[in-house]
Amino acid sequence: MLLEVGKVVRVHGLKGEVVVDLSTNIDERVAVGSVLYSDPDGETKLVVVTSRPHQNRWLVRFESMVDRTAAEALGRPRLYAEPIDDAEAIWVHELFGALVVDADGIERGTVSEVLDSPASELLVLDTGHLVPLDFVVSSNDGRVIVEVPDGLWEL
Repeated sequence: MLLEVGKVVRVHGLKGEVVVDLSTNIDERVAVGSVLYSDPDGETKLVVVTSRPHQNRWLVRFESMVDRTAAEALGRPRLYAEPIDDAEAIWVHELFGALVVDADGIERGTVSEVLDSPASELLVLDTGHLVPLDFVVSSNDGRVIVEVPDGLWEL
């Protein structure tokens, strides 16, 4: 399974660079040698040849894109990559369908959606409850343990 990590916004200059807006906080996704895909099935491989930060985005040139014409042919695809294996991290894609259990061991529902909000991402449970990601204590084997302030479940 590939994860969406960004989007090509536009072509930049004459040398085949494109502006990439990352939807991840892992800048290594556009490091030289990284492999991205322009489709979620992983059929169109893009290897990063150069990259540099530019106005809160990245200027990236992929292999075989030697000029503006080649970069324009790419279009404006979303970019996908393989998941990163980090046992300490909580990855959003692993939360979908997970059972949410509070600190007292009470099952509170399953994660149906994750909303991005300025303060914190929110877990949307199938019960209608919203739980800020900041309250997640651990996540493994399809279970998310949360420790929430008193009264949250009554809302």
